[in-house]
Amino acid sequence: MISSNPVGINCGKTCDASFSSGTQITLSETSAAGSSFTGWTGSCSGSNSTCTLTLNASEQVTASFSTIQNAAVLTMSLAGTGTGTIASSPSGINCAPTCSASFASGTQVTLTETAAANSSFTGWTGGCSGSNSTCTLTLTASQQVTATFNSAKNITALNHIIFLAQENRSFDHYFGALRGYWAQNGYPDQSFDGLPQFNPSSGAPPLQGPAPAIPGCDPSAPPPSDCVFDANNLITSYHLITQCIENPSPSWNESHVDWNYNDQVGLYSATLNGFVWAAGHDARALVPPFDDVDGIRAMGYYDGGDLNYYYFMASNFATSDRWFHPVMARTPPNRQNLIAGTSQGYAYPIGTDSADTALLTAPTIFQELQTAGVSWKIYVNPQGSPCSGPPYDSACLLTLSSVQDFQWSQTIPSQYPQNIAPISQYFTDLQNGTLPQVALMEPASDAGFDEHPTNSDSAPSDIQLGANYVSSLINGLMTSTSWKDSAFILTFDEFGGLYDHVSPQPAVSPDGIQPVDLLPNDVCTLSTGPTCDFVYTGYRVPLIVVSPYTKKNYVSHSVADTTAILKLIETRFNVPALTKRDAAQIDMTEFFDFSNPAWMTPPSPPAQVTSGACYVNQLP
Repeated sequence: MISSNPVGINCGKTCDASFSSGTQITLSETSAAGSSFTGWTGSCSGSNSTCTLTLNASEQVTASFSTIQNAAVLTMSLAGTGTGTIASSPSGINCAPTCSASFASGTQVTLTETAAANSSFTGWTGGCSGSNSTCTLTLTASQQVTATFNSAKNITALNHIIFLAQENRSFDHYFGALRGYWAQNGYPDQSFDGLPQFNPSSGAPPLQGPAPAIPGCDPSAPPPSDCVFDANNLITSYHLITQCIENPSPSWNESHVDWNYNDQVGLYSATLNGFVWAAGHDARALVPPFDDVDGIRAMGYYDGGDLNYYYFMASNFATSDRWFHPVMARTPPNRQNLIAGTSQGYAYPIGTDSADTALLTAPTIFQELQTAGVSWKIYVNPQGSPCSGPPYDSACLLTLSSVQDFQWSQTIPSQYPQNIAPISQYFTDLQNGTLPQVALMEPASDAGFDEHPTNSDSAPSDIQLGANYVSSLINGLMTSTSWKDSAFILTFDEFGGLYDHVSPQPAVSPDGIQPVDLLPNDVCTLSTGPTCDFVYTGYRVPLIVVSPYTKKNYVSHSVADTTAILKLIETRFNVPALTKRDAAQIDMTEFFDFSNPAWMTPPSPPAQVTSGACYVNQLP
């Protein structure tokens, strides 16, 4: 059959039509089943499926078809919410949404998809399979193939971004054994820079190496002597059995000692040899001292048997082996960066000395979202705190959030009291479909679920109880109606003074403000160097990105710090960067595939084990 554009010719044997002089006519052939198009003669020539000519006078065109012996018919159809076209080689298929063509039996046919704008190709079914852009099949009999196109989605598919930073754990300490977990549980191996003793001996680098070992305390100088740095007494990375450890310090001085005991201001490359000394020094300085006076706990790690929920989620969803906290210091400046992209020069908690008594004037992400008309909420856990209820006093709840460090936050109780809420409201919002567009979850510190190492031996802090609490938050989202357009980002505010074998990375100063509140005799007060400013990240911390759009078993190797969460929020809701630090981050879209969501039906994670031993009076 031959048809024309403009319409006029539509015939199977012979027909004619009149057109104005100068009209451009395109003729298209359609072969019947069992026949193939041979070519054009007359005013058209060649064997393409179409022919275009301009009529300045009457013209005659002949289209020739021949019978295909032992013909096989290939029928093509399109499906899905998007659009596209399919073409074949040899020619014959060139259609949308349905067409067919006959080929001699035994012909090898290659189909090629072309997605339309704002659509993406999802895959082949029928005689073809997979999601490659082409499919080749050999026709020994008639076959049917379907190509599916779906409407392309982008970051606007995320309508809810929830983030939680737990307390004080390093990447190697929590996730260093993750690659070994993959091998034991059938996950595909890929490059992952955890503890080298868990790497395979062949495959994607980095490959297997000895367990890290760094200098400890001189055993000939026990307490009451200070820890004496001893390069001959190496403490090797080891598996912790207790789920409760005494707190190593991540403060300014300790973080810089960890960089290099012999070069704490960063004049030379990091050697990462000071973790054990710093932990031992701090343990001996306490009254009474910790039990682990030699700082050996700093080299301990956990594995998938201890943190089975986190290991499952990091393996099925997405993580990163280049994810750092923002500042080589303790919790407060890192949490200030997490919500504002800066600590405005503070290296210590507000009120440590006269140089850091004022609340920060920098805008937070919540202030920016409020101005842009984007809904937000801060969820806190009042269990164990002075904030009894219900009903809850929003001014009291504010004291449970790091946002209290900012001047603007003082307006929340009076102007936005519904925007700071107890964690029970989170589950109510999930049930009612009233989850805000952006939500910060503060760790349940007063309830003992923040995973912070133990500050007092009389009140051990069990990481499994903390991980179990986090699992309730994530599982609650996965089983709610909000799951379909949400992302839950779990990370840790800083490394806690626990060993990691990757050094802090150069970073952009948020606002050009140097440390304003260093104490007398602090590192960087008597000498200076690159790490004395806010131009380096802190150490690596764990990350899990949970969403229906998260790529399966994905590991990012892009250097970023936790202010990249701000960049994701800014990108999604079209608000400007808060500082130069968050402006320089990745926008985290690499963690997602919005066109082909892998987890619209979420997996069924295991219940977090909570029966691990908890003691602090010995190791391991």
